[in-house]
Amino acid sequence: MKTITSAQLTEKFDLVCFSHLRWDFVYQRPQHLLSRFGKHFRTFFIEEPIFTDNENRLNIRQSTEGVHLATPFLPHGLPPEEVNNRIRDLVNELFREQQIDDYVLWYYTPMALTFSDHLQPKMTVFDCMDELSAFKFAPPILTQLEKELLNKADLVFTGGVSLYEHKKHQHHNIYPFPSSIDYKHFGQGRTIREEPADQKEIPHPRIGFYGVVDERFDIELLDNAAEQRPEWHFVILGPVVKIDEASLPRRANIHYLGSKKYNELPAYLAGWDIAMIPFARNESTRFISPTKTPEYLAAGRPVISTSIKDVVDPYHKNELVEIADDADAFVAAAERIFKRQDKNHWLRKVDEFLANNSWDKTWAAMLQLMNMTMKDNTTINTKKTKEAYV
Repeated sequence: MKTITSAQLTEKFDLVCFSHLRWDFVYQRPQHLLSRFGKHFRTFFIEEPIFTDNENRLNIRQSTEGVHLATPFLPHGLPPEEVNNRIRDLVNELFREQQIDDYVLWYYTPMALTFSDHLQPKMTVFDCMDELSAFKFAPPILTQLEKELLNKADLVFTGGVSLYEHKKHQHHNIYPFPSSIDYKHFGQGRTIREEPADQKEIPHPRIGFYGVVDERFDIELLDNAAEQRPEWHFVILGPVVKIDEASLPRRANIHYLGSKKYNELPAYLAGWDIAMIPFARNESTRFISPTKTPEYLAAGRPVISTSIKDVVDPYHKNELVEIADDADAFVAAAERIFKRQDKNHWLRKVDEFLANNSWDKTWAAMLQLMNMTMKDNTTINTKKTKEAYV
């Protein structure tokens, strides 16, 4: 698609996003896209509530990218219906105080319909980045709400090709947008020489992972690979959520360094010999398109992944990533990488593949589709109005 600017849109609007992911949790798809909207449009990012003692307010702050971050604070112990009513009131208050009149709604979670279904946007966009109903602790009502959101949405994006194939018959205006890359940011991983303090004493070879450690993480693969090769060191960065930390393998060659900020990641990547994507193969990973795949590659790190469909095709298919679903295969893949003679040839292939992949291009393509959809909606509504007077 041809790159466009916000000035080429039919008209300006405010963008209001409802997200199940917090802005300051892990910097990923929502942050990349919404920060680009924030440069051209007034953009609001409404998070899920935080429950505290005797509070009922909407905390609003601005991100460094210019996005208005709105977090509801509610009292503990409210029944679900009252939670939704109070968030609805806080959202209405936000719209009044900020004079949000001409706006687009952008959803990451169908659960937000429980307090936003009364709003009247110019257009509704559903950026379906994951199959949320397959995640651990997903509310039973989520599937029904997603059907409602697909019915309301004017435009749907998916976070990968496999998710698109799964949902393409559920909407008339749906497009796949796999994970993109901030190449300049992660490309620093090829040149940084100064080690982060908590990593520099870890011996080589180092095999690293960053991301959320949850039910999608293959604990058994990590444990068995670390057992087979005690001289290899495994570095794990990221928060542990929805699983018991006690279930994680504890070995002298496995190092859990905790969460890191987005701008710190290239420095850690620079010190790894291999990057890994050890996702279990289950319902929660069936349709994922890991953002870290192109990020690892941009940093010049060889990658070993389990056979996640959107990693196998296109990354393994183009001989950029090794695939391994158990410890034996993982160790064999790592040994092939360590023996690789012509790394420069592999890097040239990586750079050729990533050359046309960027969040700027993804955002511009999405914006063009929004523009086209708005024009189509305007044409349809105008036609209906004329017919009403015939």
